[in-house]
Amino acid sequence: MKKTLLILFAMVIAAMPTHAQKSRKQAAPEPEGYKFTTIVSLPASPVKNQSATGTCWCFATTSFMESELLRMGKGEYDLSEMFVVRKTYENRILDNYLRQGKGNLGEGSLSPSWLRVFIEDGIVPQEAYTGISYDSPVHNHRELQSYVDAVSAVPVKMKRLSKESNEVTGAILDIYMGEVPSTFTYKGQSYTPKTFAASLGLNMDDYVHITSFSHFPFYTEGLLEVPDNWEMNRFHNVPLDELITIMDYALNNGYTVNWDGDVSERGFSHANGVAINPDFTRMDPSASTDRARFEAAQGGVYANLAMFEKPGPEINVTQEVRQKGYETFVTSDDHLMHVTGMVKDQNGTKYYITKNSWGTDRNPHGGYLNMSESYVRAKTVFIMVHKNAIPADIKAKLGI
Repeated sequence: MKKTLLILFAMVIAAMPTHAQKSRKQAAPEPEGYKFTTIVSLPASPVKNQSATGTCWCFATTSFMESELLRMGKGEYDLSEMFVVRKTYENRILDNYLRQGKGNLGEGSLSPSWLRVFIEDGIVPQEAYTGISYDSPVHNHRELQSYVDAVSAVPVKMKRLSKESNEVTGAILDIYMGEVPSTFTYKGQSYTPKTFAASLGLNMDDYVHITSFSHFPFYTEGLLEVPDNWEMNRFHNVPLDELITIMDYALNNGYTVNWDGDVSERGFSHANGVAINPDFTRMDPSASTDRARFEAAQGGVYANLAMFEKPGPEINVTQEVRQKGYETFVTSDDHLMHVTGMVKDQNGTKYYITKNSWGTDRNPHGGYLNMSESYVRAKTVFIMVHKNAIPADIKAKLGI
C-alpha cells in the first residue's frame, strides 16, 4: 500500500510544471488583436436590422439621410425604410411588365431608388409605417416576394396591365406591409408623406453617385451593369485614387458616405468587426497553416482564423487590379452600408467605420465594422455623397 502511494505521489510531482515551465506559460503572449485609434467619427442614428429581407440598399440610404439631418441640425429622425421599399415594389412591378417579364423583381436595389421615392412619393417616420402587417416580430419578405413574383407574371402573360391586376398587387402589398397612410400625425402636427418630406429640408439634387471603373471614360457618367441597377441609373466616374480622396474629404469635413460594394469576400467578417484584403504572398512562413485553414473554411465562419487576430499585409489595389475584379465577376454588387468615420490600426493602416444593417447582436461591436482601405479600394462598387463633400477640383472635373 505504501509503495503504491509513493508511486502515485511521484507521478503527481512529475506532472507538475517546473518553475521554468510556469514562467514560460505565464510569459506566453496574448493575441495582439486590432488596436484602433479614431481619426474621425460622425453622428449616426441607431443600428437597425433588415432581418430576412434583401433591403440593405434602403436601410443604408435611410441611415445616410438620418445622418444628413443630424449634420444639418435637424435633430434625430427615425425614417421608415419600408415606406420606400413598398413604393419601390410598385415601381419595379411596373418596370417588369414594360420589360415583358424580364425586369428585376427581387428585393435588391440601389440608393437612387430611395431618392426617386422621396421625390415622387415623399417619406414618413417609422412610427407612421412599420411595414410589418404579418405574423412576425421582424422584417421577413420571403412569402411576400413569392406572391409578388407570381402575380407579376399574370399581366405579362395577358399582355395587359389592367386596373384589376394593379389592385391585386396593391392588395398583396397592403396585406403584408400595411396600407400606406395618406395622412398621419407626427409630434402633434399633421402631414402627408410629401409634406413631411418637404419639412425635412433634404434636396435630392444635392446627392451624387460616384464610381471608379476604366471601361467607360473618367469624368463622364456611365451605366453600372450590376443587376440591381434595374432603373438604369448613371454614375459619375473618377480614378480610384480620387474615389478614396472623396471619401476622406467627405468624412474629414463632416459628411458621411453611403457605400455599395462586395461583402462576399473571405476577408469580410462582420462577426470579427473587420473587412480586410489579405496578401498571402507577403505573410510569414508560419501563416501557411492558417492559409490552408482559411481556404478550407466553409459557411462564413472565420472567427478562429489567425488572419483576424491582428493586422497583416494587404493587397496593393491599383485601378487595374480593381477593374479585373469587376470584369471577372470576383467583385459583385452585394450590399450597401453607411460609412460614418475613419480609424487607424497599430500599424497606421486606415480603415473606414461602417454601420451595417444586421442588428446589434451579430458582432461584439454594436453592428459596426471597420473596412480597410485596401478592401474599400478593391470592393467598392459606388458611393453616394453630398455634392459639397467632393473636393472643388474633382467637382470641377465632373461638371457638378
